[in-house]
Amino acid sequence: MRLGTRLMATIAAAILLPVLTSVPATADARVDNPYVAARGYVDPWWYAWARAQPGGAPVATSSTGVWLDRVSSIEGTASFPGLRAHLNQAVLQAGGSGPLTIQIVLNDLPDRNCTHLVSNGDFSLASDGLNRYRNEYVDPIAGILADPAYQRLRIVAIVEPDFLPGLLAPAITSRCAAVQASGAYPEALRYAVNRLLAIPNVYVYLDASHHGVVGHPDNFGRAAGLLASIVGAAGGAPSPVHGFTVNVAGYGALVEPYYNTHMGLPVKTSRWVAGNDYVDELSFAQAFRQRLIAAGFASDIGMVIDTSRNGWGGRRRPVHTSTVGDVNRFVDESRTDRRHSVGNWCNQAGAGLGERPRAIPASGIDAYAWIKPPGVSDGSSVNVTAPDGTRHDPMCDPAYLQVNNGNVPGGALPDAPAAGQWFEAQFQELLTNAYPPL
Repeated sequence: MRLGTRLMATIAAAILLPVLTSVPATADARVDNPYVAARGYVDPWWYAWARAQPGGAPVATSSTGVWLDRVSSIEGTASFPGLRAHLNQAVLQAGGSGPLTIQIVLNDLPDRNCTHLVSNGDFSLASDGLNRYRNEYVDPIAGILADPAYQRLRIVAIVEPDFLPGLLAPAITSRCAAVQASGAYPEALRYAVNRLLAIPNVYVYLDASHHGVVGHPDNFGRAAGLLASIVGAAGGAPSPVHGFTVNVAGYGALVEPYYNTHMGLPVKTSRWVAGNDYVDELSFAQAFRQRLIAAGFASDIGMVIDTSRNGWGGRRRPVHTSTVGDVNRFVDESRTDRRHSVGNWCNQAGAGLGERPRAIPASGIDAYAWIKPPGVSDGSSVNVTAPDGTRHDPMCDPAYLQVNNGNVPGGALPDAPAAGQWFEAQFQELLTNAYPPL
């Protein structure tokens, strides 16, 4: 996230970023759920953006994730803070008033997001990407997190959002073919998980994509088995990770109240559902948790759902189940998720803030969390390369049509800045379409 000079000066005048030299008391013992009885870290930089927007004050103190999506984001630059800056702020916020949970997102796999048409990660498998990922990315992060100055924090490490599609789907790009042939994703993930788990106050949540991918019958069991094989889960022994995240930075509706796949109409055959067994993230997360337990994970494994942008409120939100007989119209008129396709992921028009962060909101769910900071762009709407090398993805172009998906529009908002930058128009839309309403 990039900050303007004036905003940086305002923040610098309001908060301090000290170098912590004193060693705090012994770290607390790990708990079953790091979100329970803990305050969430409020990113002061995101707070300043949100608080400055009309209508933003009610959500500005919400806890959001800290994304490490480039090597440069670990140390930070003149225009955005690094990991230590955030951790130092978290220590100040924690003070002596009880536990504080901070969410750190690792997102820089070699050939990251290989299913996308372009990559904006640092590492390529063609250039020793696996070793570089270990040495230049995971090791420095783990070294900082292990600093005794941070041992009283509950650090939730969310490992590599949305890597599963690159392993489950047919290799639709040459990068995905290389990823699948090399075994690099499992090796990289295994390394990251093991390094982070060695730090006593770090809670590791491996990503499990979202209902639109893993909910399909062909992927459901395969995904659970793959995750178990990556981290070595077996026989219900203590789980090698603390849980799994779903819908990270996604837009999938938390609950679809007006239709499901068990209704009388052949809902699963509709264009929108396309054979999926699930139509929302909560039902998927709860069912997939049970499948993970069957694959070898312990019965206390937890799920976290990112609800930062899946509210789908506003004037277009349906208020009842459709009564039409045509299955496609029935689904389109009943669903709250207003995207053109369940696979659309970039700056989606019509989206709203979702459920506010809270612990144990439903059975088997550790938390609803805002992992993606609302109002932070998914990518530029025009074909430009950002100063940090982040490349444009066609899905972020409002005019983009998915030729291989019946010319379905991508649904992106116009005038979006590069990935990671503040997108004021999107934030205003998220406020307007929040559900539950603000």
